[in-house]
Amino acid sequence: MSKLSATRRPTTGGTPGEAGFTLLELLVVLAILGLLAAIVGPQVIRYLGSSRTQTAHVQAKNIAAALELYRLDAGRYPTAEEGLPALVKAPGGNPAWNGPYIGDAGALNDPWGKPYLFKVPGDHGEIDVYSYGSDSAPGGTGEAKDVGNW
Repeated sequence: MSKLSATRRPTTGGTPGEAGFTLLELLVVLAILGLLAAIVGPQVIRYLGSSRTQTAHVQAKNIAAALELYRLDAGRYPTAEEGLPALVKAPGGNPAWNGPYIGDAGALNDPWGKPYLFKVPGDHGEIDVYSYGSDSAPGGTGEAKDVGNW
């Protein structure tokens, strides 16, 4: 038997090259894909929601660390009027500013696009950096829960 004839497939009728899938086979594949999407889809959406919350927690800790560096240089935390933008751009009347303490002003926004809040003295420590989550309201559960540096 030659190598060429060993790789040939027998035809079952019709003209050569008309091989394909039947409608039933295609419907079975579509049903399997639909089941996979129904099972995997909610898991992926839940994972994306929790990753935003985890990102907000890490970012809040980074901002708190930058605030500590600011305090070491300036001898105090930024005032409520100066706010967190004092970590990026020098506030007026503070010659001890040695920043920027955070390279990008966009890092001062949470994963939902809202600015982080801070409180001195904090309820959970010397300083609290926090976000109200996806609902922008205190409290909540899941992706809407409050996230902070505590």
